[in-house]
Amino acid sequence: MSDATAETPRPARRIGALRQLWPFLKPHKALALGWLLFLAMSSGASLVLPMAFRHIIDQGFGHSSLAVINETFLALFGVALVLAFATAARYFCITLLSERALASLRDALYAHVIRLDVGFFEKSRVGELTSRLSADTEVVQALVGSGVSVALRSAVMLVGAAVAMVWTAPSLAGLTALVIPAVMLPILVFGRRVQKLSRASQDRLADAAAIANETLNASTAVKAYAREGIESSRYATAIYRALATARRRIGMRSMLTMAVIVLVFGAITLVLWAGARHVLTGTLDAGILGQFVLYAVFAAGSVAGLSEVWGDVLRAAGAMERIGELLAEQPEIAAPAQPLALPKPTRGALQFDHVTFHYPTRPNAA
Repeated sequence: MSDATAETPRPARRIGALRQLWPFLKPHKALALGWLLFLAMSSGASLVLPMAFRHIIDQGFGHSSLAVINETFLALFGVALVLAFATAARYFCITLLSERALASLRDALYAHVIRLDVGFFEKSRVGELTSRLSADTEVVQALVGSGVSVALRSAVMLVGAAVAMVWTAPSLAGLTALVIPAVMLPILVFGRRVQKLSRASQDRLADAAAIANETLNASTAVKAYAREGIESSRYATAIYRALATARRRIGMRSMLTMAVIVLVFGAITLVLWAGARHVLTGTLDAGILGQFVLYAVFAAGSVAGLSEVWGDVLRAAGAMERIGELLAEQPEIAAPAQPLALPKPTRGALQFDHVTFHYPTRPNAA
């Protein structure tokens, strides 16, 4: 029960490892198409809301007619209903898609592992294998079930809000575009570090699980040699090693989120200041400024959402890379792909020659 595995360096994670999920997602195209359709509906409804608020500011409160206000708010409520329905349907499709895809992944992974030869199990720790079957697949499921949905929705909202900002107030949109490189900079700087720490954190947790599995399965030997204290120390060391790695990962991800939020909302404040000056000088309507501000808030929230989901993507990429390594294992002794058929036996008779049977003799009765 050596800790050598815990110190073995592992290669850096690649996002391309997530491509291995495609064979498990492909059979569920209907759910994926439904998810994309409802995603488009919910994003479109969200992008319509600022236009409704502009109409309320410019026309609703400027007319004495109550009918105009009633129609405006009724239309706003209709948009909210579409948004609610599309969001619920989108959640149903993507969640069911993740459950089905990950069930297929777990099935294929276990079927592959159980068919590997004895030599593989002699050099592998059962705890690490069970960690990949449980913890790693749960990380991937979390990404497919929520992370991908949030990421794609944030990307769609970011693009849609950016286009709407240019259409609403090109001058203010140009000012906003100046700070986009500053927002992307922390993602590029901190992203690689978060990627490495995420993989290291998962590896340390797998090491701790492997130690627990080994010692509990060999509890008789542990107690026979009075190693309870030693094994407890080994497990505690592995747990605190995982905790230290997780603390560094959490700190780096927190710094990334903080930097993105500060830069994004700093840009919004700058745009609001410039827009307020335009309103005071009469070159911009208050309704247009309100519509632009809402689109800017949507864009800022989308960027913040992408920065948070990026950490989940990195964790899932690491988990899928570990699963891919397990799926790539091949047994050293395997049945041929196309085994030759044995010749059919010919019918015949079974004959024994020169065989003598000896029966024991019963002793004579006294």
